[in-house]
Amino acid sequence: MKTTLEQESELGPGQVAALKISLVETQKQNADLRCRLARIHSESTLPTDSSAPPVLSPLPQLRLGHSHDKNGLAQSLSIDSFSMSEYYDAEENFGGTISDSSSEPSDEEVSSDVSEDGNDTDHTTGGTSLSEAPPQPICATGRRTRLPVPKPESPDVSMWNLLYRNIGKDLTKISMPVTLNEPLSMLQRLCEELEYSELLDKAAEYDDPYERMIYVAAFAVSSYASSYYREGHKPFNPLLGETYECIREDKGWRFIAEQVCHHPPIAAAHCESKNFTIWQDVRIKTKFWGKSMEIQPLGHVHCVLPKYRDHYKWNKVTTCVHNLLGGQRWADQYGEMTITNGNIICKLTFTKGSNNSSPKRYEVYGSINTADGKVAHNLFGKWNEAFFCGHASSAKCIWRPGAMPEDYELYYGFTRFAIELNELDQDLVKFLPPTDTRFRPDQRLMEEGKLAEAEAEKLRLENSQRERRKNRESSGDDHKPLWFKKSVPDGKTEVYEYNGKYWEARKDPGFNRMSFLKIF
Repeated sequence: MKTTLEQESELGPGQVAALKISLVETQKQNADLRCRLARIHSESTLPTDSSAPPVLSPLPQLRLGHSHDKNGLAQSLSIDSFSMSEYYDAEENFGGTISDSSSEPSDEEVSSDVSEDGNDTDHTTGGTSLSEAPPQPICATGRRTRLPVPKPESPDVSMWNLLYRNIGKDLTKISMPVTLNEPLSMLQRLCEELEYSELLDKAAEYDDPYERMIYVAAFAVSSYASSYYREGHKPFNPLLGETYECIREDKGWRFIAEQVCHHPPIAAAHCESKNFTIWQDVRIKTKFWGKSMEIQPLGHVHCVLPKYRDHYKWNKVTTCVHNLLGGQRWADQYGEMTITNGNIICKLTFTKGSNNSSPKRYEVYGSINTADGKVAHNLFGKWNEAFFCGHASSAKCIWRPGAMPEDYELYYGFTRFAIELNELDQDLVKFLPPTDTRFRPDQRLMEEGKLAEAEAEKLRLENSQRERRKNRESSGDDHKPLWFKKSVPDGKTEVYEYNGKYWEARKDPGFNRMSFLKIF
């Protein structure tokens, strides 16, 4: 435009005047935008000290017995009662929402409240929408910030030739090329679900059980966030007896997982913290339906908050990867998730997207209900973007995922937390058992970009596992997990529970004095 104005001698007087007016308007809009962005940035400036816990504004107490509650705590929220355009307009003042991604605690909150009669009332002063939020700060954890090498170029794999004979079958029983994997195991994926464990720490701060349920629900939803960037690859299937430990002093917990069964594949995991204990055993069925692959997790996640003796229990929803045979792959999460804690129930619906551009894709909505069926809190959001409590126009943002690392597309779409999971330094080697995933050679070779060597090692490990299984069957022996035990607590469902021995064995006398079956 400026160039054109410099050539105004070649233009007519009317054209010059119009261009000058347009230039003035454009400059004014630009100044307004800069002012707006500066205000947003000043309001969202956060400390970069990762050791400092986020300061969160507490939710007000929900007084269930108050006289004003006779008309109900809140109106039930249906999926049609709000649009995602309203969702994006939920106001935020960047004061207290948990969005910590192991290396970037970014606090923001929609400043809203719940009145004594149970209705959500807006007390916001800012007007910043999620789409305007600035990038979150990056805080150092002392761990690596990227994989050793970017994802190497791999030869094209004909998914159709690989899968067309297995339509409708369980793909966990089929050996896949290593190029379809990412350099993490399923055990590490279970640990990755704890990326936003700060939500459970926050839940443990509230005396009101309905407020605690809000943060537990947000945690359950947050475990799906990283899958948005990971639709192109699957984790390594753990070998029977494979283990994985993770100690995060910065987050205040320690985690142990073990592959306890191979047919059917079952992984058990246990994590303990002063504020919570969480455990699960996962049975996954995978089916191929022509152009998509469906992952159906069975079993439940359990979480105990010892301070209140709460015991939460919830199921996982179905994951589906679309466009396996061509086009842009995308992951979908859908189904019903029910979280229970005594007589308090939270029901969440993960909406199934009909296609890659469906406006309902990634949406989650539901409510927390009292024992008599009244709605205490409405919940909604997107599992890959944010989770809110309240009504769309004045909702409180409970959680947002952290910013992705630079060039994440080159590193399998890993979050910062995921990048750290397979790190192995020499100080850690002497403490780990030889069954730990970090020692698995095919996965390590893949992380280093050596695909041919990784494929050869994967084949060797799978053949060795088949031989061990044949030997057990011929001798009539059953595999016995080292760190988990089989039980039937309800008299109906068989589960694997942590036996409490791993951390004791780790420190006294140490794994170097124990004998382990060689699986790698």
